[in-house]
Amino acid sequence: MPMTSTSPERSLAGVAMLQSIPPSDLEALARRCGWRRYAAGQEILEYHDETRDVFFLVSGTVRVSIYSMSGKVVTFRDIGAGSTFGEFAAIDGQPRSASVLALSDATVAAMPPGLFWEVLRKYPEVAAENLKHLTAQIRLLSERIYEFSTLAVKNRIHAELLRLARDNLTAENQASIAPAPTHAEIAARVSTHREAVTRELSHLAKEGLVERREGALVIFDVDRLEEMVREVLGE
Repeated sequence: MPMTSTSPERSLAGVAMLQSIPPSDLEALARRCGWRRYAAGQEILEYHDETRDVFFLVSGTVRVSIYSMSGKVVTFRDIGAGSTFGEFAAIDGQPRSASVLALSDATVAAMPPGLFWEVLRKYPEVAAENLKHLTAQIRLLSERIYEFSTLAVKNRIHAELLRLARDNLTAENQASIAPAPTHAEIAARVSTHREAVTRELSHLAKEGLVERREGALVIFDVDRLEEMVREVLGE
């Protein structure tokens, strides 16, 4: 169960999908949402859950994953503050397609599906942003399916590091991923085992491409990493 709080930060102003809504309307929508706080490690949504609310992540970071019957985890993505999740169930009425876990303390606004549809109909700009958001997810999943079908394990690791680097650029050609993902977490993203990730990261470190530093995974040459991925994809 989520933690309760008498005074969470009940503002939707930082939610990317809702930026086009006038401030007064956004405040009214915030009052119609259910506000919840989760501690790091708490589950927000369970795979195949029958709930239909759409969630707006106001603060914190969460992870979208599926666990197999044997306990193997497949990680899809991490989501940061300002993002939206859970909209699939609100749109098609089907059970949840993945589990969502709080990686840090998190505050979310839960919007009932009827209100979500009301917002989409009333604000065409929000509907357009939602379409872009869904399209981006489909493109990402298509990209990963292609990689799983065509690339060797080490190349899938490179491709995942490149995605993480692009989201964490600190300079034109460098990135710092903090906190550094564990080898098991990277393995869950590319459908392999921890030992394979350990071997490849050790190789990349010897090549001077990556380094663990002060709790972060630093990538010194993002362009080179991209070249390595493009070479095996034939681009």
